[in-house]
Amino acid sequence: MMNGFEGHSWGMGMGWWWIIGLIIIVVVVWMLVKGLNQNNQSTNQRTGKTALDILKERYARGEIDKQKFEEQKKDLL
Repeated sequence: MMNGFEGHSWGMGMGWWWIIGLIIIVVVVWMLVKGLNQNNQSTNQRTGKTALDILKERYARGEIDKQKFEEQKKDLL
């Protein structure tokens, strides 16, 4: 009967494992997001396209009109 403390040690142990599990999940998600961002950045670096090149392509495909193209071009330059 340990002076009314029976079973309380399990509660503390479970609390610590829950926190450690949560930390592991956060770290895994962070690593996945970081890895995906690096893949996206390396893809842009390999193509060698600048923001202006991408803007020109969007205008050529008709995704944006001339006014929007000129506004964004002015922002870039």
